Amino acid sequence: MALALLLMGTLVITDQLTKYMVVNFLMPVGSVPVIGDFFKFTYLENRGAAFGIFQNQRWIFIVLTFAILAVMLWISFRYEIKSKMLFASLVLVAAGGIGNLIDRIFLGYVIDFISFSFFPPIFNFADCCITVGAVMLLVSMIFIKNPAEKKIKED
Repeated sequence: MALALLLMGTLVITDQLTKYMVVNFLMPVGSVPVIGDFFKFTYLENRGAAFGIFQNQRWIFIVLTFAILAVMLWISFRYEIKSKMLFASLVLVAAGGIGNLIDRIFLGYVIDFISFSFFPPIFNFADCCITVGAVMLLVSMIFIKNPAEKKIKED
């Protein structure tokens, strides 16, 4: 559990530091090309979910994120995570969720800034954590036999 908290904390701090830098250096200019029009940093205040859907539903996202984190916490106490991939996926999803949750609570929106020409939505580091973690979670649930085992209660 300590390792999970350390890794989540590191990822959340990385997310918040990137967003801090984006607000201080990118927001004033709006957009900066990194590799021509292919890859840019573009400041965006996202008041919705992925792809900008469900705009201005801040409290739904806050409650939903808390619920998902609570379920993940319950799972981690109830089950022994045997798979490193499952462990990593839960850490990534939780850290990404917490990173965006911080934005939603304190700002009312999520700061997005990573933009690729072939992928219209603009996203952030926390979104990358959630996406990679979700893919890893799917892979571990489909391909790994017994990635988690119910903990035996000792009386």
